[in-house]
Amino acid sequence: MQGIYDLMDRLLPLEALHYNFMKNALLAILLLTPLLGLLGTMAVNRQMAFFSDALGHSALTGIGLGILLGAASDLLSMLVFGVLWALLISLIRHTGTAGADTVISVFSSTSVALGLLILSRGGGFARYSSLLVGDVLAVTPLDLLYLLLALVLGVLAWFLLYNRLLLTSVSASLARSRGVHTRLCEIAFGVLVALAVMLAIRWVGVMLINALLIIPAAAARNLAGSARRHALFSIAFAMVSGVAGLFSAYAWNTSAGAAIVLYAAFFYLLSLLLHRRVRG
Repeated sequence: MQGIYDLMDRLLPLEALHYNFMKNALLAILLLTPLLGLLGTMAVNRQMAFFSDALGHSALTGIGLGILLGAASDLLSMLVFGVLWALLISLIRHTGTAGADTVISVFSSTSVALGLLILSRGGGFARYSSLLVGDVLAVTPLDLLYLLLALVLGVLAWFLLYNRLLLTSVSASLARSRGVHTRLCEIAFGVLVALAVMLAIRWVGVMLINALLIIPAAAARNLAGSARRHALFSIAFAMVSGVAGLFSAYAWNTSAGAAIVLYAAFFYLLSLLLHRRVRG
């Protein structure tokens, strides 16, 4: 890592980057935001904006169950439970007993309640309250390796699944007639989102993870005329919001996650204005 730190010092001689924790935070932002930008395009096109919200809430339950079962790592317990939660949501959605928004809402509320029930035993929830807003300054070099692997998987998944998922969202029967295994594609997408959300939750926070996944993609959709531009705009909005939010939070001594989401919201507002001007 020292070689990377030295390179950052030469390329970015900024006061904020004199500290290794800020370097780690910036690297995490540069790895995390493209991943969320890509996954966000698929979530927005499939009208599953609250799917990541339900998975984010499940992080509380994952940690709680990990504590009860004696798991060696909070991250491992979150990853395992998040993937299982995503698979269960997908399974119940396909039963047709309720709409996707209803199923996701039920799972979101249930995971929050169960997580709070476990973690608040004996008044101990204060130790985990940082999960609600996140702390990007707590990133470690090992976390950066996980994010790099997740980004590689995310890019591969976008190339392999995007068109299939888009066709499935238009017409599942048409997708099946074209040889698309719709159930497998949706499961793969759900698992990938679960992994990304669980890796990011400690730095973005339960309350903000859904916004960071969806807002850049929604802003990009207002301006993009093709799938490629949608992805590029979404990544750009997410990365600029992430970097600007990180340095603004350092300057203002406030929450980085909140600052990042507010920058993303500004881009969404700007995209609405530009979209109306183009349409007008």
